[in-house]
Amino acid sequence: MSTTITMPQIYNPLKDYGYTPITTFWEDFTIAEAFGLDAIDDTYQRAFNEWHSNYKMMTELVMVLNNKIWQYHFYNEDKARVYNDLYTTLAAWCEDNFTSDQLDYYYTTTD
Repeated sequence: MSTTITMPQIYNPLKDYGYTPITTFWEDFTIAEAFGLDAIDDTYQRAFNEWHSNYKMMTELVMVLNNKIWQYHFYNEDKARVYNDLYTTLAAWCEDNFTSDQLDYYYTTTD
């Protein structure tokens, strides 16, 4: 006998911008939020460490972090601040480490 676990569909606002997500970053952070601010930071560190050599993945991570800031900025200042710090750090890292073609993708996708 097998057991099937069905997870509810988690809303991903990136789809609203005509962008098709290539990762589960939105879902990963949404799950981490239930475990507190340290879990959000841990999720970021794991994603960055695993994917920092892939500019498309890092671009999507920037987009997710930015959207998470806006998700919480009106009613959970602590979460918004954590997401803002991570976003600012990663956006600067991307701008410092991407090649010109990678930056073209980054700016076009995040615009």
